[in-house]
Amino acid sequence: MTVIHARTALLPSGWAQDVAVQVARGRIVSVTTGVAVGVDGVAPVACLIPAPVNLHSHTFQRAMAGLTERRSAGQDSFWTWRTLMYRFLERLAPEDVEAIAAMAMVEMAEEGFAAVAEFHYLHHAPGGGTYAHLAEMSGRIGAAAQATGLGLTLLPVLYERGGCDGRPLAAGQLRFGNDPERFLQLVGAVTALAPDLAPDTVVGIAPHSLRAVSAEGLRAVLEARPAGPVHIHVAEQVAEVGEVLAHTGARPVEWLLANAPVDGRWCAIHATQMQPQETLALARSGAVAGLCPITEANLGDGIFDGVRYRAAHGRFGVGTDSNVRISLSEELRMLEYSQRLGLKGRALMAEEGQSCGRVLLEAATAGGAQAAGRAAGRIEAGLWADLLALDCSGPDMAASVGDMALDTWMFARGGVADLWSAGRHIVTGGQHLARDAVRARYGAAIGRLRAEL
Repeated sequence: MTVIHARTALLPSGWAQDVAVQVARGRIVSVTTGVAVGVDGVAPVACLIPAPVNLHSHTFQRAMAGLTERRSAGQDSFWTWRTLMYRFLERLAPEDVEAIAAMAMVEMAEEGFAAVAEFHYLHHAPGGGTYAHLAEMSGRIGAAAQATGLGLTLLPVLYERGGCDGRPLAAGQLRFGNDPERFLQLVGAVTALAPDLAPDTVVGIAPHSLRAVSAEGLRAVLEARPAGPVHIHVAEQVAEVGEVLAHTGARPVEWLLANAPVDGRWCAIHATQMQPQETLALARSGAVAGLCPITEANLGDGIFDGVRYRAAHGRFGVGTDSNVRISLSEELRMLEYSQRLGLKGRALMAEEGQSCGRVLLEAATAGGAQAAGRAAGRIEAGLWADLLALDCSGPDMAASVGDMALDTWMFARGGVADLWSAGRHIVTGGQHLARDAVRARYGAAIGRLRAEL
């Protein structure tokens, strides 16, 4: 039994003082308020909040940060970035992927994420050849999670084709490709790995997009996997919307809602190119919108219609996607700022009686947990102990209480002091326990990979 004392904590009922959280076998056993803290020699944390799930990540792209900020001939776009990404991933060996994933996971924990939903599509060897073990690369992601203690929802990706016209995969895409039959074999192999990982590990599926997956392929894998998380890229780019519209006669979100059983186990990633009626329909479906504001800004994806979506009681969470910059507070801040820039207003995600920081955090923790199939998201008995203690040592944070503390951390200055993932205390004093060893392995990998460019 572990007891975490907090001077103040954000509970489902609101802010509470002098809180004791008992944890056993990774789960919260009890939450008691009004407990005198520090009397047993254990120093209390200042401010304890639920730690969200990073609901969308491609960890290998962490190694690309800083490599794609030069302008190419003509208009640079998501599509020119994607070409560079394909060239880069051709150099990645399994051990590189594991080292990069571990570094990304360390940074995720240090920035406040207790778990990650890894949208994992790098399955095969360069050129498309298979490894001796079909789940070799998925196993590397699992090994990185084990080494770092970060919670994991592993989402093997189905990638069938190069576009809606059925053109074959080419270049870097060959490392992604599977038909539905082999994909389901892969999912079975990944599921077989899960018992050797942490008990909070979840396995879902990720049909990559309507560009890369046929209607028949989507139907086949959904029928074979009737439970568990389903994540899909949807309506990220204008050209993507145009291609799906030309092929199906419907826009991506419109087609998906009409032709797939979209409900609360689904996560629609990005959805930055929706029309108002699609936004409202997605909100009504109970699915989670998976928003990655830093990557969406970096790639020029566009702005999610957040105010309209929230007004319709839509659920959302945040992820780090390309991992060009890993920061929970910045993802949430960027989400609010994008709404302000688009609508020319302020505090647009705030609600009556709750500040922007409070609304963004509580929505992201609830939506992220739902999307990851993870029993977490609140400081409540029975849930995984995914907990974040804010660093309140600076004068701004020390002088802030309640929602003001969240707003100061998110919009001004503040950091993470401690983090627990399913009760594993993996960040103390702002630093991950395995940072030095992970950083050394990552440094060796990145040095070689960048020298080869």
